[in-house]
This record gives sequence, C-alpha cells and structure tokens, in this order.
Amino acid sequence: MRYFLELEYFGKAYHGWQRQPTAISVQEVVENSLRTLLQEEIEIVGAGRTDAGVHARQIFAHFDSEAQLSNEFIFRVNSLLPKDIAVKDLKHVKPEAHARFDALSRSYEYWIAIRKNVFVTDFAHLVLRDLDVNKMNEAAQILMEYENFKCFSRSRTDVHTYNCRIDRAEWVQENGMLLFHITADRFLRNMVRAIVGTLLDIGQLKLEVKEMHRIIKSENRSQAGASVPAHGLYLTGIKYPESIFI
Repeated sequence: MRYFLELEYFGKAYHGWQRQPTAISVQEVVENSLRTLLQEEIEIVGAGRTDAGVHARQIFAHFDSEAQLSNEFIFRVNSLLPKDIAVKDLKHVKPEAHARFDALSRSYEYWIAIRKNVFVTDFAHLVLRDLDVNKMNEAAQILMEYENFKCFSRSRTDVHTYNCRIDRAEWVQENGMLLFHITADRFLRNMVRAIVGTLLDIGQLKLEVKEMHRIIKSENRSQAGASVPAHGLYLTGIKYPESIFI
C-alpha cells in the first residue's frame, strides 16, 4: 500500500531534504524512524528538494508498506523523530500516486526582518535598509509574464527545462516583517532565493523595475541578484489532485 506523509521541519540542522552521503538530511532521519517503527526497508520520495538550512511548514513524501496504518501511527513515529521534524498527517493514496510528479503547485515564503529582532535570528533574513516595497511588488508582477527562469537557476543543475508557471508573486508587510509569497507549478534549484535577492536590489534602488525584463530575457544567472540566505525560506504548501487519494 502507498501512503502520503505530511511533514514539517525546521531546517537549520539539516543539509536539505535529500539523503546525502556525508551529511545529515531530513529524508535520512525520517526513513530511519520509519524503518525502526515498521521493521521494513522503507524508502520515501519527497515532493521536492529543499536546500541546506531551508524550512518546510508543509511537505509531502510517499512510501510503500505492507502494514495497515492508522492515525495512531502519527503519534508513534513522532515519538521517534527529533524535535525539529514532525509528521502532521498520514493519507492512504492510490498505488500510482507520486509525491513529486503529481503535485499541481508549490508555495514558498521568504521572511525578512526589517528591524532588529533577536527572536527571529534563525527564522528570517535581517535587512536594515530602506526598501521600496511598491517597486518590489511591481517587479514581482513581471515574473508572471514569463516562463523561462534560467537566470534564477543554479548554474550546474540537471533539468530538462527552465520553464515554470508562476501564479503568485507578492510582498506583504506585517508586524515588522516583510514576507514574499510565491506559488508556481514547479521551481528550479535556488530559484526563490535568487528572485528575492534581485527584488531586494530593486527595493534598494540598485536596479530599476524595468531591469527585471532584461534579467529574465538574458537567461544568465550572473545578471540576477545574489541569492539571499537559506534560513529565511519556507516551503509552505503543496497542492495535489483529489483523485490520487483513497
């Protein structure tokens, strides 16, 4: 039987989602806990690969098991997981359901602290400069006019296409924080952090809003802004078709 796990994690201690030969990953920790609990050789497939230090408020992973699992399983596996990883839900899905390939959209947030706040040091990127948020939002809207985002992708990456469909790109200011919300059908490696870095350059008036067109059309990573730190990035939501669930 195939199951979907809904998880959340604080990524500071991990070298990203995907299992690594020489560093601890979220995937490895979750797999080890499942193997201990189920006494089976379990492999999980995640909805995506977050980079080192990136957090997830919602991510899904699928795995196969011969066991008949109920909601009690959630409490049992959480007792084995460390405090910075939690299972939120368990869903029985069709045998062909795939956590990565069946995802319809993914959403991220990037958190920026615009005043010094000692309580968000590990949660947000501190930017103590004047930012023109209106210009940042104007530039963010330009993203939805394009499909090819090679300029925001990590240079050495194994992908067949750089095309993505962005459905939302918006800055919201609240409680001394500046949050960037972005939703797309897929994301390239490092894409959100590179977009945020470019928008910050525009917000600091280092670039004009119209430069976003030139940067995207260049398909050249060196033309975009520097990537912002990983610790401000959160995977916040993934949507699937209802047809995959039982």
